[in-house]
Amino acid sequence: MCAWSPVPETTRPRGWLPKPEFDAIFSRVPRLCVEVVVVTRERGVLLVRRDIPPNVGAWHIPGGTVLFAERLVDAVKRVARDELRREVEVGTLLGYIEYPSHYDNGLDSPVGLAFMTNLIGWPAAAEDLPDGCAWFSRLPPGLYEEQREFLVERLGLGS
Repeated sequence: MCAWSPVPETTRPRGWLPKPEFDAIFSRVPRLCVEVVVVTRERGVLLVRRDIPPNVGAWHIPGGTVLFAERLVDAVKRVARDELRREVEVGTLLGYIEYPSHYDNGLDSPVGLAFMTNLIGWPAAAEDLPDGCAWFSRLPPGLYEEQREFLVERLGLGS
């Protein structure tokens, strides 16, 4: 999950950059991302364990990069399908999450727009999630610190 996967040449939007050029630019500019926040009273917050570098094994809010010419709501829905294998209803923009730890560690410079979402088909949609997904009534160790702070400050979730 969370992996960059190449889009076949025939389906790339007009203006799509070749991968080496994309990588050169990508490493030097902020990257707009969306965060898919799913929280329920019954289960807590839904998190995903990262299975690709960097930070393999870290818990995180499901999220991903907004693609070229993609609407934010469409990006949230795509990320939910990719990471949770579920459809979501996109709700309120909760705020943004900056990731100085990424930049400080020589990675990249993402900024995530966090949206509250609801799983379509709740409560059945909460069952049989993909491997690496879990519900937490208390925030787990290994959660990105920036996301921990956001969830505590914005939603009152605790460790």
